[in-house]
Amino acid sequence: MTLSEKDNLNILNQVFEISKKLKDNPAERSISRNLQRISTAFEDAGYKVHDPLNEVYDETRLDCEARIAGETANNLYISEVIKPIIYLHDNGQNHIVQKAIVIAEEK
Repeated sequence: MTLSEKDNLNILNQVFEISKKLKDNPAERSISRNLQRISTAFEDAGYKVHDPLNEVYDETRLDCEARIAGETANNLYISEVIKPIIYLHDNGQNHIVQKAIVIAEEK
């Protein structure tokens, strides 16, 4: 059985979301090992997930779609990541297959 790219992205987004929730609950660290194994399998298939949390954001950034929190759009950083950036390594190059969905706010 082969999964479609849409299915792969859905799984990667779910793994990302579960990992975010586990960061707030250290009692569940045993699950982190299983999630890391899933992530490694996808990396072996060419996918790379990038969490842009706390990175600088400006309107010229092409790998993120942002909602701006606050009144100004100056000196922004990514304060929350709803969906991560997902790359696919193909023919020697990385291609963005999913832009991040983020919240950006002023520093």
